[in-house]
Amino acid sequence: MASYLDYANHRPDATEDDIGDLCQKVLKYGFNSAFVNQTHVKLARQIMADKGKVGSIVAFPMGAELLASKIAEAEDTARAGADELDISLNVSLIKDNKWEETLDEMRMLTDSIKTIDEKKIVKFILETGYLTEEEIKKTSQLIVESGADFVKTNSGMGPRGASLEDVRVIREAIGNEFRIKVAGGISTYQKTVAFIEAGANRIGTSKAIEIVEKKSADKESIMQE
Repeated sequence: MASYLDYANHRPDATEDDIGDLCQKVLKYGFNSAFVNQTHVKLARQIMADKGKVGSIVAFPMGAELLASKIAEAEDTARAGADELDISLNVSLIKDNKWEETLDEMRMLTDSIKTIDEKKIVKFILETGYLTEEEIKKTSQLIVESGADFVKTNSGMGPRGASLEDVRVIREAIGNEFRIKVAGGISTYQKTVAFIEAGANRIGTSKAIEIVEKKSADKESIMQE
């Protein structure tokens, strides 16, 4: 179970002590990675050293930055030591059916990160709460085509979190080989099992301890997930 989880702290008031605690728990429980805001990537990298992975976010959560800004942000975050980068897509492009521009943006971001280190993991965030089923399918297929590594359902800061239906729709669009990450509102062992059984390969959550210890997690703001 632990290896499926990206243990996240994206709180705006996270301190260095908070990040240190997050990293130590990632190592203790064997979570996939410690996910932190960009400003804490170097610190997390120092703490984790070569014992575990560090993840961070790019253009989060809106995805509406200028492409040059997004590329610079992605490259800086990768060079700071992030092994995995979760990048918010520009939902406006998707809603306007600008598929070529959407794909070009994803390809340029993926190429810029993989040029720094081809082992870096790139995930693009759909923000499914804003999209129709057909938009989810089309965008997921473009993510596969872009050379990225994961389709990610949600940022956890959109109109809703991940749903089992999201996973079904994405799997139908991309097949069984490409990887899916879910996030937003996943705070219990039971929910985690359900998403894994539905076909999720990775889960982003701030409730990783509660999940692996099968404790009931109190409901918190969606921005915590």
